[in-house]
Amino acid sequence: MSEPRSSEGTTTRRLPVLDKSPQDPQNPHDPYDPHDSQDPHDPQGPQGPPDAGPGPAPTTRGGRFWSARRVPAAVVAFLLLILAGALLYDVAAVRAHRPALRARRELARQLAERSLDDTWVLVGAGVAAALGLWLVLLAVTPGMRRVLPMRRTHPDVRAGLHRGAAALVLRDRAMEVAGVQSVRVHAGRRKADVRAVSHFRDLDDVRADLDDVLGDAIRGLGLARPPTLSVRVRRLGRKG
Repeated sequence: MSEPRSSEGTTTRRLPVLDKSPQDPQNPHDPYDPHDSQDPHDPQGPQGPPDAGPGPAPTTRGGRFWSARRVPAAVVAFLLLILAGALLYDVAAVRAHRPALRARRELARQLAERSLDDTWVLVGAGVAAALGLWLVLLAVTPGMRRVLPMRRTHPDVRAGLHRGAAALVLRDRAMEVAGVQSVRVHAGRRKADVRAVSHFRDLDDVRADLDDVLGDAIRGLGLARPPTLSVRVRRLGRKG
């Protein structure tokens, strides 16, 4: 059968289509098959993508985020820099046969004359102990109390939710309950305190709906340690 020709006398070639037609038994590989990219002479045939191995098991516990403590670290570093600079200058002055700083001489005299049970010695020791204890607490506590850790689905990825954002989500969900006029939500690390005002419906029904809706909302936040829910509903007092 001759091929159709156009008016200019050129041969019109049939365009390939996406529908798979029956394959030629002498050529089992369709040249237009997008999934067949192997060599026709390859005895292994077309290969699909390698099966992904089992991923890491999802973890549900996540520790708190550690604060950088930039402000306390900057204050301590600045004070240590001043004290170290003054001490270095005093040592260099003494080595150069010049009188020591007046502050150091006065401090040495006071320490030599005052006894250990003196009031100012006890006050200075208490202040130094309090500052040292404060620095130790900053070093061993994570901080960032306003960020709630979320469940970790991958060991290399961590996520956190701000307590204000969690409270806003709970407030929006609570306002969807029929009979709720206003809501105040305080989201803590261990407890979510909800205070609602109802202007119609029975208070017990409103409280039950709030327990169900907010319970689902807390589970939907994906927190590592979901806070316990505390709901209180009251009626707005009459004016006059």
